[in-house]
Amino acid sequence: MTAPSYTRADFQTDQEVRWCPGCGDYTILASVQMFLASLGRPREEFVFISGIGCAARFPYYVETYGMHSIHGRAPAIATGLATARPDLSVWVITGDGDALSIGGNHLIHALRRNVNLKIIMFNNQIYGLTKGQYSPTSEVGKATKSSPFGSVDFPFNPVSLALGADATFVARTLDMDRNHTQEMLQKAYEHEGSAFIEVYQNCNVFNDKAFIQLTGKEERVHNRIDLVHGKPIVFDEGSKAVVLRGGEAEVVDSSSVDPKAILVHDETRPDPSVAFTLSRLSHGPYGPTPVGVFRNVKRDAYDIAVNAQVEAAKEKLGPGDINNLIRSHGTWTVGPASPNGSSNGKSGGSDSPDQS
Repeated sequence: MTAPSYTRADFQTDQEVRWCPGCGDYTILASVQMFLASLGRPREEFVFISGIGCAARFPYYVETYGMHSIHGRAPAIATGLATARPDLSVWVITGDGDALSIGGNHLIHALRRNVNLKIIMFNNQIYGLTKGQYSPTSEVGKATKSSPFGSVDFPFNPVSLALGADATFVARTLDMDRNHTQEMLQKAYEHEGSAFIEVYQNCNVFNDKAFIQLTGKEERVHNRIDLVHGKPIVFDEGSKAVVLRGGEAEVVDSSSVDPKAILVHDETRPDPSVAFTLSRLSHGPYGPTPVGVFRNVKRDAYDIAVNAQVEAAKEKLGPGDINNLIRSHGTWTVGPASPNGSSNGKSGGSDSPDQS
């Protein structure tokens, strides 16, 4: 049987896309739509769940099932769906404010549980929807409407945070690089369990050119470090390299070290410490910054473990009976009131007296 063929147009809705002209969200949307079309999988088998923010409009613009949910709670809602319907491909769309502020706990627990979700976090280092307040990823000193004298908050490094939560798949990409974004999406899709992708996304209204060191024609050659599994980590046309010294990753001149000392990237390394130290080469998109897959390891997915547990309980205890369950303890029947004002109810529990 021939697999169905789709184009990007099949994953475009009739809704007007309401983002600011020039926003990086448009490029991410196009990358996702083209990626979904390339899979040859029915649209009804995909679900996109979002929280609140500019990125959260995403489900309106993708012709799949979707839900625009609650601020920060998309991973919790998606966890229920992915566990109940493991046949679906469930994706979470979120932003740096949505995921790392009010939604921080939901994000890290979805990752540590290894729920079979694909989480795409748009990071523009600002609150765009509410008009330019500093976010959990804004740099120290960022002057905004909510920090007119400069933010004093130390920002999150989202990749470090995900690795600290022991996420089994962690990657970073850029909104302007469609090919790289689709490559990261493909690897996340193939991963069994939680997959976290940080996308550096330009907000041309409130935080324009925040990622210029990685996207500018002149700057990117000196600063973009592409992580390729099984390859030595070199960049800047091979003139710079990454080595491990004392357990920490450092950038050095390639000519200053033995080629054998250059770190070979291994995204499948069980211990996340090397991936973590790579994530610390830059605390944001400033100077030499790695992009690509930091970690991709195997661990039992949450939905598989939960459903296996349910099946084992059925085998041991037999089919469940909802009526017996809700009447198993502490229930009683409420009857008509007696002349003295008390009810004639009888407790369903073995040790409970009549209740008034």
